[in-house]
Amino acid sequence: MDEDTLLMTMLFDFFGDMLTEKQREYFDLYHNEDLSLSEIAEKAGISRQGVYDIIARAEKTLVDIEQKTGIVKKWRENRIELERAEEMAKKLQNLSKKGEAATLAKELALTIEACKF
Repeated sequence: MDEDTLLMTMLFDFFGDMLTEKQREYFDLYHNEDLSLSEIAEKAGISRQGVYDIIARAEKTLVDIEQKTGIVKKWRENRIELERAEEMAKKLQNLSKKGEAATLAKELALTIEACKF
């Protein structure tokens, strides 16, 4: 999956409920079910251009919402930092096999794991 498709899928997961029913349906068929514009058009009984326009509007809406809120960007940044913190906790746990430090490192690793989506 290329980066643009991944981003669109994430935007849809976060903000899909803000689209119209048709936008959600066509977007999902195109991006998640990997149907072509022609296949969706045939299924929906409209032109290929009509499907394209609906999907393009949906994508624009999702991108606009993300630009205004920055929620997906922040989520991705938090995910990277959580993974980094988890790695550090595991290293700390391995360095201190005994005592309070090891217990704390293990508890930290579990807490970080619980924070992940």
